[in-house]
Amino acid sequence: MYIYNRKMKSNRIIAIVNCSDKKEKAFELARSLTEKNVYVEIFDAQKKNRIKALEPSGIICVGGKCAAGDYADTNAKFFCLTDNNSDLDNFLFNELKFSKKSDFNDFVTAVVSALKNRIGDKKVLCALSGGVDSAVVAALINRVSPKGLTCVFVDHGLLRKGEREEVEQTFKCDQGINLITIDASQRFLDKLGGVGDPEQKRKIIGEEFIRVFESEAKKLGKVDFLAQGTIYPDILESIKGVKTHHNLALPDVLDFDEMIEPLQFLYKPEVRQLGLALGLTDKSVMRQPFPGPGLGVRVLNEVTKEKLDILRDADLILRQEIASAKLDTKIWQYFAVLPNIKSVGVKDEKRTYGNTIILRAVNSVDAMSATIYPIPFEVLQKISQRITAEVKDITRVVYDITDKPPGTIEWE
Repeated sequence: MYIYNRKMKSNRIIAIVNCSDKKEKAFELARSLTEKNVYVEIFDAQKKNRIKALEPSGIICVGGKCAAGDYADTNAKFFCLTDNNSDLDNFLFNELKFSKKSDFNDFVTAVVSALKNRIGDKKVLCALSGGVDSAVVAALINRVSPKGLTCVFVDHGLLRKGEREEVEQTFKCDQGINLITIDASQRFLDKLGGVGDPEQKRKIIGEEFIRVFESEAKKLGKVDFLAQGTIYPDILESIKGVKTHHNLALPDVLDFDEMIEPLQFLYKPEVRQLGLALGLTDKSVMRQPFPGPGLGVRVLNEVTKEKLDILRDADLILRQEIASAKLDTKIWQYFAVLPNIKSVGVKDEKRTYGNTIILRAVNSVDAMSATIYPIPFEVLQKISQRITAEVKDITRVVYDITDKPPGTIEWE
């Protein structure tokens, strides 16, 4: 496990100043630097005070409209990006003296140091979903500013069975993090009533998350930062228009001074590696991904409490049987979906007209592509038998065998 010493300073911190109308080039540069175990943050040209507070070793301008003199009050070296990658390497390894033999611990030191510089004694509100990404963000900030951190966990009524209790046990009881749980389930259901379009559902859920945080922040007094578990695939899919991610669907006016998104240039395996380095348990770090909008994007079409209850029961059976078959550590993500499809069935020798459950299981490295996992037929059969026997109003269970692409991992 990585141990952070508060006296340690990392020189592997870069601020990218984006002077271009397009963000893609800055994001690509940030990702390439992250692969070299450099911690990166992107700023608009006018954010000079934020750049200075970060205390970066280097400042890289993308777009050519900023000059070294603009940042003369920092101790950072300045570089204007061209298409010549060898110039960038010269800047990193000769001018900044970054080591080419770095490892992931160098990145951990850099991100902890950068967050310490930026946060200081200010207050941070962390959007905690219970998933891996937000858990790692909470652990990071708790490492550098435990007294300034408040985590808010929103029970939006779209969680899996037992999820709320597990989150409270892990973060409040086991880690001693200041955790506030808000039951906003009825508020979200009211907003989602009558909405069937998946993108609209994602945007509603995302905006309600932010509104709930704003409301909670007012109760807490002055809150300087909102922290989120945005990761690189979230950014890529949003830029490409594949889907809107709840943690990127922010309103134009946000009642916090700044955002903290320390994972935004990491892929999921790197997030897990960072979590382990910070001392999180294997169970917390290796759990399967769960979308921010929760079951809201696994209940297709309109979301209702009745549909959510049906899906929770089916999903629990799937998870129980996958674990019983010792497949839970072999499958990257597995879940149940409730489509808006009914079919004729027979129960107790009577004709029924009930819902369908879709099972999905995939393996992936970075969530940008995925392949189906071949769950053994006897396991599928047992899952199907249990779901149709134990879950209300289910007459049919089917298995999705679509890779990504062409399909996405989630159905919505």
